[in-house]
Amino acid sequence: MWCVGALGSKTMTPSAPFPLAGAASRAPTNSLASLHLHRASRRPRPPSAVSLSNHSSFGPKLSSKKILTIRCSAALSPELKNTLDKVVTSHKVVLFMKGTKDFPQCGFSNTCVQILRSLNVPFESINILENELLRQGLKEYSSWPTFPQLYIEGEFFGGCDITVDAYKSGELQELLEKAMCS
Repeated sequence: MWCVGALGSKTMTPSAPFPLAGAASRAPTNSLASLHLHRASRRPRPPSAVSLSNHSSFGPKLSSKKILTIRCSAALSPELKNTLDKVVTSHKVVLFMKGTKDFPQCGFSNTCVQILRSLNVPFESINILENELLRQGLKEYSSWPTFPQLYIEGEFFGGCDITVDAYKSGELQELLEKAMCS
């Protein structure tokens, strides 16, 4: 069984046998440095190392003594960036979401779909659950960590909360009208 640490994680020896999840927020971190693969043991033993990710909400990952560090590049390859550029510029409105517009698999994605449909806006939807590299690459591409992600005329607009706020204020309708007329 393999456990995968996050990009940019730092491996540390814990001061206590079973550290609390909050310890991750106090730990030092690296920039996009490496991916740690930890070989999990077959019988329970106290952990000898803790892999802490850059994102404090993930908490520590417990592992055994052997740690194999593999250098890896960022999730957004030049090829993926070019593909994403083409996708977001070839359609006036693109929604990267969990599921499809006909079968959303996330409440936030469903909310964005319902807003766009209520405005009678034609849009392209792309299911990010079908491709892990796409999902991770989009986070870097937009500098936005969550989904759905709405793009209007090739520009990242925002996630669900921003879309809802803009819809309520009328800003989204104005922007979409301009986009449809251009």
